[in-house]
Amino acid sequence: MPETPGKEQPRRRQARGERRIAQLLAAAASVFCTTGYTAASTNAIAREAGVSPGTLYQFFPNKEAIAIELGDRLMHEMRETYGEALAPVDPATPLDEAVSAAVDRFIAFNTEHPVFFALMHGPDIPGRIAEEHEALHSTLLARVEELLSSFLPDSPPADVTRTAQVCLGVYKAGLELVLTHEGAEREAYIQEVKNILIRYLEPLVGGRLGVSSRRRTAT
Repeated sequence: MPETPGKEQPRRRQARGERRIAQLLAAAASVFCTTGYTAASTNAIAREAGVSPGTLYQFFPNKEAIAIELGDRLMHEMRETYGEALAPVDPATPLDEAVSAAVDRFIAFNTEHPVFFALMHGPDIPGRIAEEHEALHSTLLARVEELLSSFLPDSPPADVTRTAQVCLGVYKAGLELVLTHEGAEREAYIQEVKNILIRYLEPLVGGRLGVSSRRRTAT
């Protein structure tokens, strides 16, 4: 049965609205990355999006609402990313390959969405984003602990938690360096992060996870 004009119009309006929201969020991401959340303004976001402030206010009442919507969407995508990155690993997988695959997925997300780091780690981020990011970190930590536990079955839970915290700390510290470089230099920093994690985990994991026989060249 063909669609009636009355039904088509609301759908078209909704589609236009979604496109406009996506346009505003993309503009906000660019502004937040350039100036930081605190210095950003709705006028700057509207200017970046090529619309009037009045058009922006049709969809978002203020800068905080834009940041929260952007943060919600990014964290949803981030959860999918770490779900893939921290999937169960075949014990026969070489340690360097397992670490490299996980780091690559996380790095790819953050380099494709640099605003995620700018929002989640900058000062004065909206309280709701801070709370959701803390929940995201707790979930991520639990997933890393679960993954490590399968290779460290005899280790006390407190030791596994400590190891997971160190791995996340190393990654986060390295990520800031990665995001401030480009090209070959960025790749070199990514490899350094992998090398640190591998060398830290090798003596802990031992023979429980295959270790590649290929020699790694330090960058």
